[in-house]
Amino acid sequence: MSVQDNNTEHGPYHPVTFERLPGRFDKLRKLIRGGWLWTGRAGGVPEENAAPADQLHGMRPGASGEGPAGVGEAPNRNLWDLARLRNLIKHDLAGTDMILVSNREPYMHSMQPDGIRCEMPAGGLVSALEPIARGCGGTWIAHGSGSADRETVDANDRLRVPPGEPSYTLRRVWLSEEEEKGYYLGYANESLWPLCHNAFVRPVFRQQDWEHYRTVNARFADAVAQEARSEAPMVIVQDYHFALLPRMIRERLPNATIVTFWHIPWPNAEVFGICPHAAELLDGLLGSDIIGFQVPLFRINLIDCVERTLESRVSREDWSVRYGGKTSRNCTYPISIAWPARSEPVAVPALSARKSLDMKADAKLILAVGRLDYTKGIPEFLAAFEDLLLRYPEWRGRIHLYYVAAPSRGGVESYRNLRRQCLKISAAINARFETEDYKPLQFMDEHFARDDLRALYREADICAVPSLHDGMNLVAKEFVAERENSDGVLILSRFAGAAQELPEALAVNPFDIAQLASTLKAALEMPLVEQGERMHRMRETVRNKNIYRWAGRMLEDAVRLRSRKRLLKVRTAAQERGRRRNLRTQPDPATLNRARNDANTPDP
Repeated sequence: MSVQDNNTEHGPYHPVTFERLPGRFDKLRKLIRGGWLWTGRAGGVPEENAAPADQLHGMRPGASGEGPAGVGEAPNRNLWDLARLRNLIKHDLAGTDMILVSNREPYMHSMQPDGIRCEMPAGGLVSALEPIARGCGGTWIAHGSGSADRETVDANDRLRVPPGEPSYTLRRVWLSEEEEKGYYLGYANESLWPLCHNAFVRPVFRQQDWEHYRTVNARFADAVAQEARSEAPMVIVQDYHFALLPRMIRERLPNATIVTFWHIPWPNAEVFGICPHAAELLDGLLGSDIIGFQVPLFRINLIDCVERTLESRVSREDWSVRYGGKTSRNCTYPISIAWPARSEPVAVPALSARKSLDMKADAKLILAVGRLDYTKGIPEFLAAFEDLLLRYPEWRGRIHLYYVAAPSRGGVESYRNLRRQCLKISAAINARFETEDYKPLQFMDEHFARDDLRALYREADICAVPSLHDGMNLVAKEFVAERENSDGVLILSRFAGAAQELPEALAVNPFDIAQLASTLKAALEMPLVEQGERMHRMRETVRNKNIYRWAGRMLEDAVRLRSRKRLLKVRTAAQERGRRRNLRTQPDPATLNRARNDANTPDP
């Protein structure tokens, strides 16, 4: 049996041959292949805080609809789904004063020619957080950015959502054009974004942007305090737009349970040290009870930054920071996607990449999807595709690249320059290799509907994720989820967080153009059997580690922490009552002295 290992330094993947074990091991092999000895963790990758073995006994291939189904299968009790998340909310969070904070709102109202239209922005974040808001009847605080958002709120900037079946409150926060430019386009995306990504784009620190960032964070903190229905709400803060917010909430609501999830990478201490506001950012984040990251490395980096920057006490045993008389715990919660239901149909797409490129029946389609962002490695991958056509001319006319690059942050000059660069490279490749019946590349800088992307994932033979640096990257998981036949090849940057969960993908260094081209060739030539083995394992991983698991584990930790805080508060109060009772029962020292003097005075 030949096994391909994509994590060697000898090329995209290196063959390793194992001799067949005869005799007494055949029966054990049959049991494993049949799913009767199944650990539930695809790829054998150890997982932090993994469930005990008695919770994993049902996680065999057949339990998920993947692979051979066994007779009398036990249900996968460890699998997170929407029902389990709702059950957690119902039993452990009933009556909780829940407040969610994000820059992006879950519902946006826009003015259209036929009136006001309500839209739900695409993305896994909304899918994961909305059940929490619905289940708790909580409040979601976000920036009101829709053209008709002001026309749809009440006098207190509130709106009950979802439309038609309102179950929680959306509180919109307004920003002026200058504030949005300074806080969002400026400090968040020209300072923090390049600071946190190793894409070698120099961050820009403008004092005016910092002032806007601090002002907007304070405005959101005021909104949290106004919306809190108790003195101890549970507040979930999302991402790098709100690094200062946890501390500001703590100052207004000292008893709140605050969870912050940092979606993007956290830089190492040397890189973070160039930030003029490093201490203020760390102080703000450490107002959280729990700080969540995508992968363990980012948690380690934060601890290193705290040690170098603040007077604090850190523990690498439980990854906690004691600072300002309070403890913050740092945890990892890899974000994911909602696993598509088998009954969920894929609409007929408005376009087909194969038809658009006029591909021959036996031609191979390479797909790349991502935002038009300098962290996504777009120019590097285009160069690798050109290198492939140059070094391996036998593939000309037989392979096509369809690149979907959704426009992003057009108000930032570096993003406009990137778009021009990518269009120029794409045009040059087509001019060099295009013939009458062959167009090698189509570069689409536009937004695609969800159903169109799902159809593209199914059309493609190869999906490439060449990120220079990424917190997670959900495109990789979306591609895997759509491969129901367990075929196709995923090429994944080893600098994306998803690479730690999907070791069966072909790992690449996106800065190495020659290696990227060689890996593309290896993917094109990979046998179907090997494709199936790799894809099957990745599908098990993505199905089990889904978006509801991300939200559920984070909430479980928050519930446990809140319970400990309540118990500590009760114990402290009891100790204080005991101390006061002892003071009341103890005689006054002056009275004791008089009594002693009377006892020592002889009778006349």
